[in-house]
Amino acid sequence: MRIGFAGLGNMGGRMASCVVRAEQEVLGFDVRPENVTAASAKPAGSIGELTDGSDILLLSLPDSTVVEAVVLGDDGVLAHARPGLLVVDLSTASPDSTVRINGLLAGRGAAYLDAGISGGAAAAEKGALTLMVGGDTDALEQARPVLDLFSANIFHCGPTGAGHTVKLLNNFLNATALSATAEVMVAGKKAGIDLETLLAVLNASSGVNFATLNRFPKIIHGDYLKGGLTNSLMLKDVNLYVELAARLGVASLNAAGPVASFGMARALGYADEISNTVVDAIGDLSGGVRLHTREEPGA
Repeated sequence: MRIGFAGLGNMGGRMASCVVRAEQEVLGFDVRPENVTAASAKPAGSIGELTDGSDILLLSLPDSTVVEAVVLGDDGVLAHARPGLLVVDLSTASPDSTVRINGLLAGRGAAYLDAGISGGAAAAEKGALTLMVGGDTDALEQARPVLDLFSANIFHCGPTGAGHTVKLLNNFLNATALSATAEVMVAGKKAGIDLETLLAVLNASSGVNFATLNRFPKIIHGDYLKGGLTNSLMLKDVNLYVELAARLGVASLNAAGPVASFGMARALGYADEISNTVVDAIGDLSGGVRLHTREEPGA
């Protein structure tokens, strides 16, 4: 299949690079042409040209607003959709928007999969992402040879919208664990606890989570694992979860913490920084606390 990729930024560029390393040609489009070059993709002049030149079109975009602009806009994917085209949306998006787009593309004979991703920039770099896919099983099997090039786990979660729904559920837990652990680490620092010891205790106890295992062992030494989800995007995902919970009639009693934490991080100037810097935002409001001490040049 001819492979197209729209959105070659932080995550999309890494996924596209995995495809290129597998000796597959990728036709790419991004609002920043340098991202197409960095991913070693062949540039398309427009979304319409990209769609015309693709049998499978992968989307990796910031949110539903951008997805809808790319798919539904003038000279967008829908305007060029045709029978046999397969669109895979790897964005984190609103399931309601996903269902609507699926219906419109189906009307043109095109297939659509919503495929939330997890694993961050490091997993994308290694081609070891986890994919949560909603949509037709035959379409998934058609897409699988391409998706396998940048993923280690592919879960079919149900009909259209299920992939993006599971992604929101996962990201809410991710945001909750990250923001709560950040607060605990700042408290531990202010209490004079050795942070290596604190993490060892947490990881051997009931407080263990992805952030204690994979994030803070690096953060306490000044490595914020740059390249992952920003504070603004994390806040967007949590708000999408809140909207989903409201639509489902689920009492969302634990959303206030991550909404406040990542909203505060954005307000304090960390909007476009990796979401791990939420610990610095909490530290700022706690007396200027940092978990690590930067060494002076030449020290």
